[in-house]
Amino acid sequence: MSLNAEQTDTTRHELQENFELSGVSLAEAAADLKTSAKHLSQVLSLNPPGNEEPWVLKNYLDAKIQAAGKQPVAYTALVGDPKDYWFLSDQFIKAGRLLQK
Repeated sequence: MSLNAEQTDTTRHELQENFELSGVSLAEAAADLKTSAKHLSQVLSLNPPGNEEPWVLKNYLDAKIQAAGKQPVAYTALVGDPKDYWFLSDQFIKAGRLLQK
């Protein structure tokens, strides 16, 4: 799935809003996702090496937000079931970790 510039900006904003809503720190989220804070920042900025990483982050943030009894900000591009996208590795997404960087 290729996003145009507007979709990329919107998705970046949605991830950032949900990150803030989650209440977790960059260091905490990085530890939970088995990566570095630097790499997590790259994913938040939509500069990940893998297409699956924004989905992993989305799922993580959604779980944290819902566990706090809140509702995540809706996404416009990261929608549906990742299994429905042939180019995504569902196994990678289900593992719930980002690449080590």
